[in-house]
Amino acid sequence: MPELVSRLRDIVGVRIVAYIGNVKNTRPVADWAEGRRRPGVEDEERLRLAFQAALLMRDRYEPTTIQSWLMGSNPALEHEAPARYIRQNRAVDVAKEVMAAASAFALVG
Repeated sequence: MPELVSRLRDIVGVRIVAYIGNVKNTRPVADWAEGRRRPGVEDEERLRLAFQAALLMRDRYEPTTIQSWLMGSNPALEHEAPARYIRQNRAVDVAKEVMAAASAFALVG
């Protein structure tokens, strides 16, 4: 988990990681990245899902574009921002929809 959090933080920024990880500030993100603490099980699954989606887009897009995708309205996700959609649902329940939306963006833009 520390490496995943560090890599996700490098791609999307600490604030988005904190938001998806369901914490109010960025301090826990540093603790997760350094292995001092772990997020809860459901939040860990959400972070893994966000990381998978970000990796799909990383080869084609800059981090700022991936950040915008995560925070912008997405019609494939009931017009919610992907970050919010991931945060408000169980990752196992929405993984297919999120990954389809990420794949579509990675391929088409």
